[in-house]
Amino acid sequence: MKTIRVLILEDDLKTLSVVTDGLFDLEESLFDKRINFAITVFSEYSSVEDYLNQIQEPNFDIILLDRDCKLGGSFHAINVQKFGAEKFITISTQPEYNEAAKKMGVMRMVRKDYKRLDDFRSLLIKEISQIIFDGDKKSS
Repeated sequence: MKTIRVLILEDDLKTLSVVTDGLFDLEESLFDKRINFAITVFSEYSSVEDYLNQIQEPNFDIILLDRDCKLGGSFHAINVQKFGAEKFITISTQPEYNEAAKKMGVMRMVRKDYKRLDDFRSLLIKEISQIIFDGDKKSS
C-alpha cells in the first residue's frame, strides 16, 4: 500500500469538506492501485510558523495552499523551497495571492470559487491525480 501524505493549509470548513470528500472519492478510485491518503490539516497560519517551518525533513507529497486564515495571517509564511514547490497547489479565491505563490515557485493553481465548489473540487482532484501519477512515473 502506498500512502500519499497530503497537507492542507485551509481554515474554511466548507472548503475542507469539499476537498476531503474529493480525496475520499479519489482514494476509492485508486483502491486497485493500492494508494491511500494520510491527511494533515492546519487552519491557522501560526501553525506554519511554529511547527511546519521547523520540521527538519518534511514528509508531504502534496500541499494545498490557501492564502489566509481567520486569524488574519497568511499561509504563505510556509517555506515553499524547503517543502518543494512541485508539491504545492495553491487554492486561493484571490488571483493576486495565487500569483504571489507563483512568484515563490508554485506552478499549480486551482482558483477556489464558492459559487462553483463542485467545479473547484473536480479541477483540484485532477491536479492532485497529476502529481500522484507524475510521481509514479519518476519512481519507475
